[in-house]
Order: sequence, then structure tokens, then C-alpha cells
Amino acid sequence: MQPALPYWRLSAFYFFFFAVLGVLAPYWGPYLDAQGYSAAQIGQLIAILHATKIIAPNIWGWIADVTGKRMAIVRMGALFALFSFAGVLLGEGFWWLALVMAAFSFFWNAALPQFEANTMNHLGAAAPRYSRIRLWGSIGFIVTVLLFGELIDRFGIDMLPAAMLLLFAGLWVSAQIAPQAPMRVSARQTEPIVRVFFRPAVVGFFLACFLLQASHGPYFAFFSIHLAGHGYGSSAIGGLWALGVIAEIVLFFFMHRLLPAVGARVLMTVALALSALRWVLIGALADVLPLLLFAQLLHAASFGVYHAVGISMVNHYFIGRNQGRGQALYSSITFGAGVAVGSLVAGLLWDEIGGTWVFHLAAVMAAVAAVIAWFSLPADNAAGERGNNSSES
Repeated sequence: MQPALPYWRLSAFYFFFFAVLGVLAPYWGPYLDAQGYSAAQIGQLIAILHATKIIAPNIWGWIADVTGKRMAIVRMGALFALFSFAGVLLGEGFWWLALVMAAFSFFWNAALPQFEANTMNHLGAAAPRYSRIRLWGSIGFIVTVLLFGELIDRFGIDMLPAAMLLLFAGLWVSAQIAPQAPMRVSARQTEPIVRVFFRPAVVGFFLACFLLQASHGPYFAFFSIHLAGHGYGSSAIGGLWALGVIAEIVLFFFMHRLLPAVGARVLMTVALALSALRWVLIGALADVLPLLLFAQLLHAASFGVYHAVGISMVNHYFIGRNQGRGQALYSSITFGAGVAVGSLVAGLLWDEIGGTWVFHLAAVMAAVAAVIAWFSLPADNAAGERGNNSSES
């Protein structure tokens, strides 16, 4: 008999992990702006947050796959992220802040891929139910993005670092209570990971994911600043961020049925095409509130559909002892290198060509990603069929 799924203990970790992101994504850029940093410096500092995902997940993924101690790595990562982030309160200046951000994000980014692998091992044959657990991360994001928007309006943005330490403490506690699942074995587990990675379909999948996340760089680094330039206040900006994640939550409720029914290739391609439309609307029509609201609802596609399909494809391609490193590669290539490159380029171009054209460039990247996804992902719905077949065995 399969042991009962520790639903709430797994969900709590996602809640606090993305609660932290719910502060960093919308408010860290404005916080840096308020400290007097230039657009180029803000782009560089935001890029550091994502650049550590290129290295950290792969180091910790290799250790986890060799030792099998995924949750020990998650717990250590959460603890050291807490201690490292406290450095924001202990010094000042660009290089000190860059060092602190590199340190805390190195450990913070190490935790999620291994927790994802642990969650998929808990789910086993019920892998399509992943979105029902992951949605609690979206709820955590919404709670903090709305709460901190109100707190910033009342007390000023300088309160941000101290308040965030409480969220990192919650993340560490949630890591302590989440149990480790046994590693699931497979006949294909001995296949070298390099051979898996260089399959044409896998290369195409990662390239599409990289471009899509690079297109998110301007969004993560400058969306709040872009909106503030159009006259939106902190509470309104927080509400717009939250609207996107609410749409994502609604989508997560249906993904366990959509993925097996529609298939990975169609869902991913449509999601990336809608992402391109989203960036065009944000870049050119931020003053038109109904269209901006619609653009934020498209977050259901540009993140919700994309990530649910992405996790299922990684779980399909990388199995057995390749699982942790597969999740690490997905994190490092997409949310790491992709967003880091996008943030860095956005920071360099923001003052030169303006926010509208930066978001239009992001739209081009998302459109190219959609074309690559259509020709790379399997047409036979391999990931969805795997989940369905295994759930019947």
C-alpha cells in the first residue's frame, strides 16, 4: 500500500517559499530604486538572484542524487538562506548587497528543485496531482504581495528586509516538518544523464524554457517600476501582481485534467504564444487598465500552464537517480540562466530604449520559444499518458 500523502506538510513549504518570492518579485526592485541604485545596477542585482540558480541547484542536485538525502539539503538550504539574508541589515553599498544576495539566493535556490523531486516521489503514480499541492505556493505569493503592498504604503519600503526575515524563518520551520519520500527506482535509472540531456527533444524543451524565462526578465526586474512610472501606487501594483497569481491558482485546479487530455506540446505552445501577447500589452498599453488586467490574467498561461507542463516533462525525461539533477537542470537553465540573462539585458536597455521596447523584445523571445516548443515536445502526450497509465497500475 502506498503511504498517505503528507499534503499539508508539503504544501506548507511551497506556501513559504513562494511567500518570499511574493516580496522579492514585486517589491525588491522598488526597494533598490528607493536606495538610490540605477536601472543597470538593479538589473545586475536582480540577475544575481537568478544567476545563482545556474550553479546552486546542480551542486545540490548531484549531492542529493548520490546521497538520497534530499530533505536534509532542503533544510540546510532554508537555514543558511535565513542567516545569509540577515546580512542585508548589517551593511550597505552595491558590492555588499551583491554579496548578500549571492549568498542567500545560493542556498534559497538550492532548496526548491530538491523539494520538487521529493514531492514527485511522494506523489508517485498520482503525479498529475502535483498542481493541487503547488497551488499553495501561489496562495503564499498572493498573501505576501497584498500584505506587503499595504505595509509599504503605511510604513515605507525600508521595512522590507526586516519583515522578510520572518518569512525565511517560516520557510525553515516548514522544511523541518516536511517528510522525505523514498527514492523511486526505474529500469532506466542507470542511463547517463548527459545522454538524456542531449536528446534533441530534451535540448529543444530546455531551449524553449530558457527563452520563455528570459522574456520574464523585464517583468521580474522592472514591472513594478514600469507601473509606478504610469502612476500606480504600491497597493495597486501589489494587486496587479496578485491578480496574475490568482489566475495561476485557478489554472492549477484544472491542470491535472488538462495535461492528460490536451497534451504537453499543445499546452506549452499555446502558453508561450499567450506570453508573447502578454508582454506586448504590458509594454505598450499599461495605461489602459482593462487591458493590463487582461495581461495579468495571462499569467495563468505564461507561468501556470508553462510550469505544470515543464515539471511533468522533467519528471518524464529524468527518472531514478537522474531525478534530482533533472529538476536542478530545469531550475538552473530556465529560472536561473533564463531570468538572469533577461534581467541583465533589460537593465542595460531600460534607460536606452525605454520599457515599452524592452517588453516588445521579451515578446519576440516568447514567440520564438513557442515555435521551438511545437517542434520539440512529443506529440503523443508522453508525460500525461505516463501519469495516467501509472495511476492505473
